[in-house]
Amino acid sequence: MDWFNEEAALKNYRPADNSWTISEILEHIALTSHFLLILIDKGTDKALRNVKNLSLEDLLLGFDFKLDKLDAIGMHKSFAWIRPEHMEPKGEKSELKIKAELIDQLSRCLNQLEKLKNGEGLLYNTTMTVNDLGKINVYEYIYFLSKHAERHNRQMEENRAEKKSL
Repeated sequence: MDWFNEEAALKNYRPADNSWTISEILEHIALTSHFLLILIDKGTDKALRNVKNLSLEDLLLGFDFKLDKLDAIGMHKSFAWIRPEHMEPKGEKSELKIKAELIDQLSRCLNQLEKLKNGEGLLYNTTMTVNDLGKINVYEYIYFLSKHAERHNRQMEENRAEKKSL
């Protein structure tokens, strides 16, 4: 959360390519995480219900972790993607509110992982269209969420470097 402690001039700096400011990026991360966590919460509940009907052992035998495609999510500009409009920053929330949301979202992720500590997250899949990921399980959704934040952390670093070079 160090980005919240940066000076306003850096957080509000608009890069030469007219991309998002750091403040806008932070808002976008919180918005996207909000919607991803809705799917993660539902997926966790469904995965836990599937414990009675599906075999973890059988799933593990044929499990294919899409690490290359998931890791690409963490790289800024690594693939083309048009985000949905509801994930666009609008500048309507205070920085304090965005920071509180991000802290709460991290807590929710950790809580879901605690609920799925015995491998249950493998027992439910949902389609993810970003980077043609296809069907991914609850653990992969959580990993996706963390990689999304990593992607934009890199973008904020680029903003910082560009502003410093001026």
